[in-house]
Amino acid sequence: MGFPEAVKTCLTQKYVQFSGRASRPEYWWFFLAYVLGAIIASFLGSIVYLLYILAVIVPVTAAGYRRLQDTGRPGWYIFIPVAVGLISMFLMPAAPVVEDGQLTSAPSMGSMGLMAILGIVQLVLAVIYIWWLTRPSDPETNAYGPPPAA
Repeated sequence: MGFPEAVKTCLTQKYVQFSGRASRPEYWWFFLAYVLGAIIASFLGSIVYLLYILAVIVPVTAAGYRRLQDTGRPGWYIFIPVAVGLISMFLMPAAPVVEDGQLTSAPSMGSMGLMAILGIVQLVLAVIYIWWLTRPSDPETNAYGPPPAA
């Protein structure tokens, strides 16, 4: 499966499909399209970026869900890094305020420590999930269905 076919499959045919399996090419080509789209949207402004993320968060999550099932792992595991990322986003401390060259308010050490811990957790999760998502497909039918057509 090539780049255009993977994008078309994930955005039209399997937009919210969490059942079944996704081959490595289907997932990784679509993930590349997602990253490229996010980069372009970020240059167009925060509102465009937010709308882009809201539009593609479901198909990206669904593709990851199916990809994990393709390797024999439960697809719901994809929600673990998503949840940690959302927790980090909501707990992020406010940025330091500088007025007239003087620091007037800064995040507390506790909130910075929490963000450091969450950052380490996210790094460890990223390594684990990259490993899982790059594993070969189960060659036989597994608990989640037959192997996807490459």
